[in-house]
Amino acid sequence: MQKLFGTDGIRGRANSEPLTPDILTRLGQAIGLCFMRGDHRHRVVIGKDTRLSGYMVESALAAGFVSVGMDVAVVGPLPTPAVAMVTRSLRADLGVMISASHNPFSDNGIKLFDPEGRKLSDKVERDIETQLNSMPSLAQSLALGRMTRIDDAVGRYVEFVKASIPRHVRFDGLRIVVDCAHGAAYKVAPLVLRELGATVIPLSIEPNGLNINENCGTTCPQNMCKTVKEVEAHVGIAFDGDADRVVFSDEKGNLIDGDQVMALLATDWKERGLLKGRGLVATLMSNLGLEKYLEDHGLSLVRTAVGDRYVAEKMESDGYNMGGEQSGHIILSDYATAGDGLLTALQVLAILVLKQKPASQVLRLFTPFPQILKNVKLEASLLKSPDTQKIIEKFRKQLGESGRLVVRASGTESLIRIMAEGKDEKLTHEIVNQIAEALVSFSKQVAA
Repeated sequence: MQKLFGTDGIRGRANSEPLTPDILTRLGQAIGLCFMRGDHRHRVVIGKDTRLSGYMVESALAAGFVSVGMDVAVVGPLPTPAVAMVTRSLRADLGVMISASHNPFSDNGIKLFDPEGRKLSDKVERDIETQLNSMPSLAQSLALGRMTRIDDAVGRYVEFVKASIPRHVRFDGLRIVVDCAHGAAYKVAPLVLRELGATVIPLSIEPNGLNINENCGTTCPQNMCKTVKEVEAHVGIAFDGDADRVVFSDEKGNLIDGDQVMALLATDWKERGLLKGRGLVATLMSNLGLEKYLEDHGLSLVRTAVGDRYVAEKMESDGYNMGGEQSGHIILSDYATAGDGLLTALQVLAILVLKQKPASQVLRLFTPFPQILKNVKLEASLLKSPDTQKIIEKFRKQLGESGRLVVRASGTESLIRIMAEGKDEKLTHEIVNQIAEALVSFSKQVAA
């Protein structure tokens, strides 16, 4: 079987390989056998977002786990970080989140967490793929697993995220627009904010299995920004389908991305003596403006490959407690092992309350360099071509030291992503377009 894991677990079109019931059952068996270590009763926690296909994926995976002797605890629709938290809380051996994150409803995916709530390493993923290609060792009748439902999972998560901000901080008087993308946060996010005293104007909280991320959430935050202005809210928040990402709007309707959020949190934590590692960890996609801003404040930016698990691994190995992605996937390891959109939102809102200033003055701390991103539907293997590398290097030199160029294969879709940034916006646009045209031309030559 082809390689299953991308930059964030397994992802594909629901009910097509590898997300068919038979393969999913075998996958559950393979994952279960890789995590059944020791002679105790083993348990896996399974959560999901609101996609229609979640029922099928959950049932097939559960059948696989039970068949090899692993107990299954299901929590229903819940944010990805909540599944990681419940996995730790229950002392489970494994956590599974069924979600394709920001992708449309027709896709689905599987994210896996170890007993500590961390995403799996490349080595463990390879071990699972190896096991998948072997005959499973099925449990005897008396040793089959059992299935249970954890009814208080939402309550556990609500108390967990609220505990991340000081008890004296409340959001009374704050009018907050909350876009839940018809996804996993549709219940819990408005609930938490209301419990903390905010007036909540909710958007996209009516999932029907088909509308997750549809013209809403982090991939389409325009409606959230527009609503903030219309209802004269103080701030807006938008999550993606599984709520591990968050972006904001200030009171003027201006979008605030993950780079600005990291700049805010890093300087705030530095002032309060909470920041570890003298900086933060981000991916190749974070804006050069963030890097310059941090340098001006005596902080460093350490870059990793794209993917939050690479950020988390670098944070752990080098002693950082903050990191994330421009997309709004922020990891605050003092509180959580994975990106948590709601927890991040509470941290930002707490700063707003304590500073008593408008969001437009608090949330935008630097001017981003012009950054152009273009996606081209081409096979990733094209990037291995010497001709491709030669043309990329040519344009990288043209940008010089005042800019950056990143050309990479998407880990979640069949795309090549081209990103360039620099002070000269016109040149940056031209470079991205010329690289895209060159890649399309090379692809045609290879096909011929």
